[in-house]
Amino acid sequence: MLFTYDWQLAVMAIQAILGLALNAAAQTCSSDAIPHPQLPGAQIFDLSASPVQNYMITTMEDGDVLSANLTDLNFCEVNITYTHPGQNDELHVGIWLPLDGWNGRFQGTGGGGWYTGIEGNGVAWAVSEGYAAGYTDGGHSTNAAFVSPDYWGLVSPGNVNLYALQDFASVGLHDLAVLGKAVTASFYGMPPKYSYWNGCSTGGRQGLMMAQRYPEDYDGIIALSPAINWDSIIVLAYYGQFLMNQLQAYPPQCEFKAITAAAIAACDTLDGLKDDIISSPELCTFDPRNLTGSPTNCTSDGPRTISSAATSIVHGVWTNAVSSNGSILGGPLKGAPINKDATLASLSQATLLNTTCTTPETNCTGNPFSVLPDWLRIFLAKDPAFDPTKITHEQFDRFLHDSIDQYRSIIGTTDADLAPFRQAGGKMITWHGMADQLLSPNSPLSYYQRVVKMDPQAADFYRFFEAPGTAHCQRGSGPYPVDVQGAVVKWVEEGVVPERLRTEGTTVAGGTYSRELCPWPMKQRYTGGDPNKEESFNCVI
Repeated sequence: MLFTYDWQLAVMAIQAILGLALNAAAQTCSSDAIPHPQLPGAQIFDLSASPVQNYMITTMEDGDVLSANLTDLNFCEVNITYTHPGQNDELHVGIWLPLDGWNGRFQGTGGGGWYTGIEGNGVAWAVSEGYAAGYTDGGHSTNAAFVSPDYWGLVSPGNVNLYALQDFASVGLHDLAVLGKAVTASFYGMPPKYSYWNGCSTGGRQGLMMAQRYPEDYDGIIALSPAINWDSIIVLAYYGQFLMNQLQAYPPQCEFKAITAAAIAACDTLDGLKDDIISSPELCTFDPRNLTGSPTNCTSDGPRTISSAATSIVHGVWTNAVSSNGSILGGPLKGAPINKDATLASLSQATLLNTTCTTPETNCTGNPFSVLPDWLRIFLAKDPAFDPTKITHEQFDRFLHDSIDQYRSIIGTTDADLAPFRQAGGKMITWHGMADQLLSPNSPLSYYQRVVKMDPQAADFYRFFEAPGTAHCQRGSGPYPVDVQGAVVKWVEEGVVPERLRTEGTTVAGGTYSRELCPWPMKQRYTGGDPNKEESFNCVI
């Protein structure tokens, strides 16, 4: 018996030694040690791997990625270059593998605007949390100087590069999941136990694309402030700039800021609490046109009043985009309005009504969020030299029609049938800021309503939260959702349903406070007491 016991111990010791040796061999960070993964329909040109020590970065706030000074990150950086034969494309995927403290998971990270993925920000955040993580350039550069579709959107004048658009919209995302998980398995000697997606804006749209088109790629998906309904929302979001061009009037930012301040003053307390947040936008009937002629705080050129042009333009983006015959555009998006506490103009962030002036308040021109005119020029006019400021109302209507007709199946990301994702066991969370200054809250809400109509039990695997006072993927005047990743992980791995989402805000005195977001169709309601305490709010329908 003793001999048998000693023999068993010896075998266990040998197995442990072999396991350690195998693990050490598997974690060799070199191009020779990591085999080229298999990617159906693709040809891999190159795979390189090298260790990175003491990496430092200051991350910027982007959805569930928070602002932080990250230091001492040690990881194996793997870069893969490949093509889809016959499509004349070249894509690059980056995969960062923690050299210590791997949590057994893989995370795909999303992009923003025209960036299919962003090197550094989200992927570094994921590595700091112990994830093996990856990003893709989707077939075009992650360099800001070359990310514009001016460099990749057309194969020739008048001809859209549909393969490149498909890489950006969906194909490159699936490739990232396949490559990322395969390289992770090669490096650690075992596949990731769970895989997650994390993205906001374009990254949010990408997350929903994964759930719709590649439902088995990720166990859990964070799809925040998603740019879904891309084919229509991008055209509709240009409506405010279109109105400026039609009126040939470009009010200075101070006029727009005065109008927003007046709306907040009028509607802030409709929810029973004064906190500079319009939490009940459906109750706010404030009409900006009543401010025409009112004084503003514009002071650099002497006293100034709010112009009729400014109030008409704001009315347009607060209510709905209309066609040349006066009908509301956008179908279920209901004209894609933004809410009245969303920032209309800013020197530091993209908005729908930004203008640039030679002085703070005179000689102004429109300064649109670049993705909007890019879409009109490259993918609708199919002419880089096309001037969107010159389009007529009839052309605007036709552009919207053509965008839906030509691109919904490629990049619309509107499929409400998530049954395959549910059957795969996937879980997904979306939040959207009610003060989003770029994308109408109507867009993700109308999509989620369609999902629930198709599957009344959709909340069992997919939950949507409205975030009062939150801007586009960043903090606004309200408390900000935090650790959505943790909520998704608990849902996937422990079955803990996210009945609420935690938020954090900063008080005037510099302290912190928290409120909980409610899953739709419930809304956050102030019940009285200290507004800095969670118990002063509940969720109601």
